[in-house]
Amino acid sequence: MLTNRSRTAVLVFLLPPLGLYLVAVVGPILHSLVLSFFEWDGLSAMTFVGLDNYRQMLFDDDIFWKATGHGLVYLAVSLFFQLVVALLLANLLTYVRRGRELVKTAYLLPAIVSTVAIALMFRRIYSLEPLGLVNAALGAVGLDGLQRPWLSDLDTVLVAVSAPEGWRFAGLYMLILYAALIAVPKELEEAARLDGASEWRIFTQIRFPYIRPVFLTTAIMAATYSLRGFDIPYLLTNGGPGHASELLTTYMYKTAFTSTNFGYASTLSVFIVLQCVVAVLLIGLVRRSGRYAS
Repeated sequence: MLTNRSRTAVLVFLLPPLGLYLVAVVGPILHSLVLSFFEWDGLSAMTFVGLDNYRQMLFDDDIFWKATGHGLVYLAVSLFFQLVVALLLANLLTYVRRGRELVKTAYLLPAIVSTVAIALMFRRIYSLEPLGLVNAALGAVGLDGLQRPWLSDLDTVLVAVSAPEGWRFAGLYMLILYAALIAVPKELEEAARLDGASEWRIFTQIRFPYIRPVFLTTAIMAATYSLRGFDIPYLLTNGGPGHASELLTTYMYKTAFTSTNFGYASTLSVFIVLQCVVAVLLIGLVRRSGRYAS
């Protein structure tokens, strides 16, 4: 139990960040919620339309549903890199004896590089003319038939814009998972090896169950950030060609600043927030069910 003096100290340190959070996060969300009930072009007087924006979004807007589906694909590709690949790399890193710090630094670098630089780099990597890295690699192994303009092809553009987002933060989440893995008691692993357990079984039966809470917390971070992904897709394709890579975030931005329909854009932003809340609740349910199962 904290003394009165300690409680006062805790409040003194908590109030400034809490106030900043309310102003910078909660305030804009509430403002968007209020604005979603109006029609407003940013200049003229706002007109109250009630739930018309929500009705239009759910029943009359095909681009909204297309962007929502694209967002799920974008999320899946991002989570593959940021959770599956990151966990694999983190586990392999625990076996590295030399150059471990160099490897960690190399994998962390993309997370601190400018998104503009990353977008320009991947635009060059996907290029067909001049030949980019992906198409050059396909040509080198005799798969010339698979060469294509990855950002212009309707069948590949969505995955092509999703991969950079996953690649960018894979190293960051790898370090988080690596920190959890090295905290696993070595006695448990050594006892399992003495019993003849394989490295795969040690990972699945000892390591992963031990770091499961950290893994699910990382999943929350990765999922919510991916659902809000905007900058790299916008810089690479701006939602094109023909809305083939349109996400809710890029659609919301263009609705607000190209069509100047700030009321409807606010409705889209409210839906994006709800998506993130649902993702957090679902992962929380998985975490709670696992706790009860154990």
